[in-house]
Amino acid sequence: QVQLVESGGGLVQAGGSLRLSCAASGRIFSINVMGWYRQAPGKQRELVATLTSGGKTNYANSVEGRFTISRDNAKNTVYLQMNSLKSEDTAVYYCNVFQLGLLYWGQGTQVTVSS
Repeated sequence: QVQLVESGGGLVQAGGSLRLSCAASGRIFSINVMGWYRQAPGKQRELVATLTSGGKTNYANSVEGRFTISRDNAKNTVYLQMNSLKSEDTAVYYCNVFQLGLLYWGQGTQVTVSS
């Protein structure tokens, strides 16, 4: 089993920055994909960014150039640096890990951007 714990969410003004962290524990394998998704009220969960263990990134168009995903494989932790935040970035942010055909989710952390 894999457990994921997110942290770093909060309230920030538009134009500000936040850094989210997600620590994974349990049976973590060296080859996997870690990522961030978000879900705003009344909307479906959507991709924010993913990062493979080999270093390949994928970003949603809406965050490209503002958000940066990174990971520390030694700590099994994935980060999401969010800059130039907008009110439309307000959502619950979830991290996940995909490995060996299984997908694990964290409990989510709230990010609120005030305009």
